[in-house]
Amino acid sequence: MRDFLARTLNGRAPQAQCGEQRGFSWQWREEGILSIAPDAEPVGDLVISAAIHGNETAPVELLDAIIQALAAGELPLRWRLLVLLGNPGALRAGRRYQAQDLNRLFSQGWQRFPEGAERERARLLEQRLMEFYRAPRRWHLDLHTALRESLHPRFGVLPASQTPWDEGFLAWLGAAGLEALVFHQSPAGTFSHFSHACCAALSATLELGKARPLGDNDLTQFRLADMALRALLRGETPVMPERPPRRYRVVRQLTKQSEAFVLHMADQTPNFTAFHAGDLLAEESGRRYLARYPTEYVLFPNPRVAPGLRAGLMLIDAE
Repeated sequence: MRDFLARTLNGRAPQAQCGEQRGFSWQWREEGILSIAPDAEPVGDLVISAAIHGNETAPVELLDAIIQALAAGELPLRWRLLVLLGNPGALRAGRRYQAQDLNRLFSQGWQRFPEGAERERARLLEQRLMEFYRAPRRWHLDLHTALRESLHPRFGVLPASQTPWDEGFLAWLGAAGLEALVFHQSPAGTFSHFSHACCAALSATLELGKARPLGDNDLTQFRLADMALRALLRGETPVMPERPPRRYRVVRQLTKQSEAFVLHMADQTPNFTAFHAGDLLAEESGRRYLARYPTEYVLFPNPRVAPGLRAGLMLIDAE
């Protein structure tokens, strides 16, 4: 269990693939997948995933420190826990992905793509989540870091939901240091959308800072997320922030349809940069995309994606 990350990085299965320690048992399921079950009755089923993008490494180091604390008996466990390192091949290579962006392939989005490492991994992760969840209380925290700077350095993205969000879950996200919450309004191929739509889990993508190489992360910047995760695993309520996260709603996706797509934003435009009604956002093959609301904010602007993929999201204040 202690060498879960090391074994994932060297691509070798551990000799001991299951074990028992004081308070819990564990099982190495396969590459990058570890399940841990408390001896006492669990409060629910919790999935924590990281490295869905292989170059987003701070959450991997954060998870490894939590696993070491569990193994050392320093951290009690109240949940059935499934730890996932989503894209081991990309993590070893220090790349965002190998052939396809894994976080666009869920909810059977993999069916649209040719055979490849990410396609097979998406299918496997979907299967493992559906096998894992069985308790009424189900959470999924998908830990990421962003490619670019952000006016809200730490924020969460929540999948489209047909029911109102549990306010306790949203409050926990604030306790984890998230300054903003972004609410999707339509289905997506993300891991958190799959776990919410197909497994009825309370799910969120947590963007915890800037992407750095493995070993170059300053984990003190992730202190609030670390504290909130450890409190959650203990079954405790973390310290709540004085100010709740600001809430945004997605109103449009900018989709790149061809190489003629032009995004009218500087390469270093931070997430949550504001635009105003009438501002030219993008154009493609004679079609112009203008801001429609008095103030809109951009999230994940990236014109270098492959045709057919998201080149940005436009948001408005949800409050």
